Amino acid sequence: MLGLERKDFYLLLVVFALVVLAPFLLNPFPRDSSLAQFNAGYPDLMQRFVIFGIFAIGFNLLFGLTGYLSFGHAAFLGVGSYSAVWMFKLLSMNVVPAIIASMLASAVFALLIGYISLRRTGIYFSILTLAFAQMSFNLAYSVLTPITNGETGLQITLDDPRILGVTATESGGIPVTNLFGAEMRSTEVLNLGAWSFQFNIGYYVCAAIMLVAFYISIRIFRSPFGLMLRAIKANKTRLNYTGLNIRPYALAVFVMSGMYAGLAGGLMASMDPLAGAERMQWTASGEVVLMTILGGAGTLIGPVLGAGVIKYSENIFSKINTSVLEGWFAFLPENLQHASVYVAEHFVGPGWHLTLGLMFMLVVTFLPGGLVEGGQRIARLFRRKPQRDVARESTQSNPAE
Repeated sequence: MLGLERKDFYLLLVVFALVVLAPFLLNPFPRDSSLAQFNAGYPDLMQRFVIFGIFAIGFNLLFGLTGYLSFGHAAFLGVGSYSAVWMFKLLSMNVVPAIIASMLASAVFALLIGYISLRRTGIYFSILTLAFAQMSFNLAYSVLTPITNGETGLQITLDDPRILGVTATESGGIPVTNLFGAEMRSTEVLNLGAWSFQFNIGYYVCAAIMLVAFYISIRIFRSPFGLMLRAIKANKTRLNYTGLNIRPYALAVFVMSGMYAGLAGGLMASMDPLAGAERMQWTASGEVVLMTILGGAGTLIGPVLGAGVIKYSENIFSKINTSVLEGWFAFLPENLQHASVYVAEHFVGPGWHLTLGLMFMLVVTFLPGGLVEGGQRIARLFRRKPQRDVARESTQSNPAE
């Protein structure tokens, strides 16, 4: 089945079902319900789920499979975004050339950085990648302003040549990004009673690309190349003593991981044709590390789950304000209500990172394997009970002689 083992094929089907049904799964509450604030089925957020899922899948190839912890992957995300916007400015508003350009530019950039950084391992490798990412950020922010437009960011304008496309629409506005004529921002709304579901073309384009990226990551995990990467993670010194040169393998996976990041950056620009230096900051690199560890480093579906949880938390918890909290604690006496709101407001709104930090701390402490390990533990609990019942029945039916 697509060259995959049965277990991997079923996992791919699960991811396929999640991305296809996301508009329904992320809008479980009616619009008029007090719980509607926890709905996350609007297109912008769903697009971020799959785009950062791609980013995390690529990072997991390097960190989870090979053991190299990079703190500079945001550099490739930024390079991909800038490359895509330049394609929109120079060529056309079709997203295909932009996506291809973002992957190729990121691959070249990753090759240069990886060739230097992979001369070191461990914390020295991590610091090198962080240094390159910060250098890239500062170059984009203040040095390469003719290319990046500095702190304002690179945007498309009516003066852009776009040699294979139009520079303006019939109404005089800038044309929007499209996939062979289908506008990426086009959204259809389905109203079913009190529920409202949005189906966005851009989201499903990104979701289809994520499924392909996920499938490729499975093939890499199960290939002889993937086994070599696992061996590098297990014991680099032993491999060196056997006469194997691990650098070509490490450089290859570093470039692949950079291409995934560039693809994510290109898709970001495809959804919103703007590229800024902030996408190359160290905080963006740290975010993908959190996604991978939270979901489960070294697992297939873990990075996708981690990306979804963090992006959901960012968009849902950050919009909960004091008035919402007062409504939640309205059943309490006035003094106790004010005290509860005072404590809770530090964990939502601008302070939602505190909630994320506590969640990350709990997962790392009690579930070192991330959310995937939590799911596996729950599955083992359900499997263990039937096994006990079978063993009890066999003992009763076959008494000792």
